Amino acid sequence: MENKYALISVFDKEGIVDFAKELSKLDISIISTGGTATVLRDSGVKIKEVSELTGFPEMLDGRVKTLHPIVHAGILAKRDEKIHMSSLKKHGIKTIDLVVCNLYPFEETIQKPNVSIEEVIENIDIGGPTLIRASAKNYKDVIVLTKPKQYNEILKILKSKKEASLEQRKILAIEAFSHTAQYDSIISQYFRKKWTDEILPENHTFTMRKIQDMRYGENPHQKGAFYKTLPIVEEPCISNTKQLHGKELSFNNILDSDCAIECIKEFSDLTCVIVKHATPCGIASSNNLLQAWKDAYATDVYSPFGGIVSFNREITGDVAKELFNYFLEVIIAPKFSKEALSIFEKKKNLRLLELKDLDKKFDRKGTNFRSVVGGFLAQDRDVWLSDKNNWKIVTKKKPSQEDLESMEFAVKCVKHVKSNSVLFVKNIRTIAIGGGQTSRVDAAWIATHKGKENIKGSIMASDAFFPFRDAVDVATKAGVKAIIQPGGSIRDDEVIEAADEHGIAMVFSGQRYFRH
Repeated sequence: MENKYALISVFDKEGIVDFAKELSKLDISIISTGGTATVLRDSGVKIKEVSELTGFPEMLDGRVKTLHPIVHAGILAKRDEKIHMSSLKKHGIKTIDLVVCNLYPFEETIQKPNVSIEEVIENIDIGGPTLIRASAKNYKDVIVLTKPKQYNEILKILKSKKEASLEQRKILAIEAFSHTAQYDSIISQYFRKKWTDEILPENHTFTMRKIQDMRYGENPHQKGAFYKTLPIVEEPCISNTKQLHGKELSFNNILDSDCAIECIKEFSDLTCVIVKHATPCGIASSNNLLQAWKDAYATDVYSPFGGIVSFNREITGDVAKELFNYFLEVIIAPKFSKEALSIFEKKKNLRLLELKDLDKKFDRKGTNFRSVVGGFLAQDRDVWLSDKNNWKIVTKKKPSQEDLESMEFAVKCVKHVKSNSVLFVKNIRTIAIGGGQTSRVDAAWIATHKGKENIKGSIMASDAFFPFRDAVDVATKAGVKAIIQPGGSIRDDEVIEAADEHGIAMVFSGQRYFRH
């Protein structure tokens, strides 16, 4: 470096003292601010405060420190522009060729319980982002560091008496711009949520942080990674799980686990959800968790092989002993007993995910995004359930109170099955599921084929209206006693007539649950 000046202003002081000491050994003069200057000076590092450089004190309780032409001219001046350099000389300004800066902890602050809006606002950094952006803009002449993990690489370059390459500078600039962009995105999202009810604003910014790289994506020829959205979602979700055991989650494991978690959130009773290929293949509630597993598994004894299972209560030893007999990829629960862990740990590849508060009630809200090439689709999450008091009984045969309770369970289940979907339940357990079909009658045929004799006396739920009577005919032939569906088809009269012909009850919920 021709001009040996570095400006250091960091909130996260990890490694900064050792880094500054090494810079001093290389005869690089250090300019610093506020708390950073105090820490460096107390550690024996010779520094010059920014106020000494600018001749202007810090003011407004530290809100204004580095926002000064002497600082930013020293950063932004193009070294190969004569006009720029002559301007610096005219005003006695030194070039600054290394800027080390990270920002006030806004993200950490908003996660504090009962944090005041005043504290939140005071943790919005102003000077820091300006320093970082100015340095990144002039990346050809200024090295900008925003993370402690970057220090050693730059020290090696400086000690070798070489210049950082243009490619290295570009990478650092990209990381710098990403750093400030993510910071601003978190701030804007926080205040939009805090101050408005907007869920689909005209301009939407959101940011993500990588949790892990995957061995591959959905298929071995695809690269994949898992990111969590910021600010961190407080609601129990796949990105908040704690892995207690097993090999690393795969791309498909995460998709399936998300489905299992979101489905089980529908239920307050002890419940088990089994998922395969991002769609449930068995769901059951019970007053006993082991029985919930057995009932869910009995829905389809083939599909759970290599499946994902979620529970909304602690898994105890008796449940673990039963599950140990099956090949499962992932088990999710709010807690695992010591006995359960000791049993499961004998299967080295079995992934155990602890998700706290999955056994509690919470407010589910937010926006769901789906990517398409060149953009995203956004919608509010499908967490609403129609009031059963507003359901319409449309047939001569009336459902019993027990039937209505089973229908309520059924609609909570069917909304999580890939469309077109139908499923059959008895009491509060599924007995057959048909989903992911291009016609509703095929979904009905698959489910009845799988359910066989168990269909007799069951309740059928459909995620959307019946466009024709054929699926009703298939279901009643198999023995269904009642159907709940949204209604709304131009052939509703024909469908109702079919139900009356077969002597079964039919209810219109008025709510569709497409799941593409």
